[in-house]
Amino acid sequence: MPTGPEGSTGAPLIDLPLIDLTGQRVVVTGGSGFIGAHVVAALCGAGADVVTVDRRPAPPFRCHPAGDHAVTDVLGDLRGPSVVDAAITAGTAAIVHLAAQTQVLRSIEDPRGTFENNVVVTEAVLERARQAGVAAFVLASTNAVVGAGASGVLSESAPLGPLTPYGATKAASEMLLSCYNAAYGVRGVALRFTNVYGPGMSEKDSVVPRLMRVAASEGALDVYGDGLQVRDYVNVADVVSAIVMALRTPGLSGPVVIGSGSSVSVLDLVEVVQKALGTPLRVNHVPAKPGEMPAVIVDNSVARTWGWAPLVTLEDGIAEVAAEWGSSRGRDA
Repeated sequence: MPTGPEGSTGAPLIDLPLIDLTGQRVVVTGGSGFIGAHVVAALCGAGADVVTVDRRPAPPFRCHPAGDHAVTDVLGDLRGPSVVDAAITAGTAAIVHLAAQTQVLRSIEDPRGTFENNVVVTEAVLERARQAGVAAFVLASTNAVVGAGASGVLSESAPLGPLTPYGATKAASEMLLSCYNAAYGVRGVALRFTNVYGPGMSEKDSVVPRLMRVAASEGALDVYGDGLQVRDYVNVADVVSAIVMALRTPGLSGPVVIGSGSSVSVLDLVEVVQKALGTPLRVNHVPAKPGEMPAVIVDNSVARTWGWAPLVTLEDGIAEVAAEWGSSRGRDA
């Protein structure tokens, strides 16, 4: 559970000032990815000196603010020790660990590869953080760590019981984070994201970009089961604000659920996308996949206690994504 002074649950340390990120070196793993690109821009805007590490070059849409806060990009695979050492050097204040294999179905097909990318890499990054004297470590986690324990409204106290290798590797990463927090003083926050969406996700394989591709191709979306399973969708802007909150808030550690707090069914999401695009979409019902949670309904009250709140509605967020995809299609025409 997230803890405040002397182990109290969810109680912010109101007597301590927020950490100023100005001039602080912050390493962002996966900084060229969907969430990472937004995080880098936000940290630069906060005055941090950002170092990214990724297997891919930085995307063209990533903002590099003018001034002295240039971004240093380390290109390479974190499974290589030399890449970890090059990215995390003495003087690093904090790490935002986003790099991971995040596709659930791929994790079922390749559990060992998922373990290596998610658990082995997380341990290597944490160990380097310990050696370099890093003070704070923010891990991108997921509510899939609870899996079999997913009944009713999910909170930080839900028992771990992942249903897929992806969920299991994130649960293992949370345990490693807890260990390095307790044994070595690396303040660790595991942000359990729900379904993240927003601009810049054209390469992702989650349901929102799939719907956009379906609209562009005039094809059909494969919906697992009856489509009535509910999910929580949180905008990337709100995810970024949660990451910044975790970095700046002294005393915050442990798992924190980050979601909109309002779940909708897959079919309801299709309706929202249809309205944003102004065009009907076809769906094709297929058998459900193993490891799918029947419902994801989250309680984000702990995050709210620490000063975070989701600000982007699903309708506004989907409209922004639809506008971006429409613009990109116009450029490609």
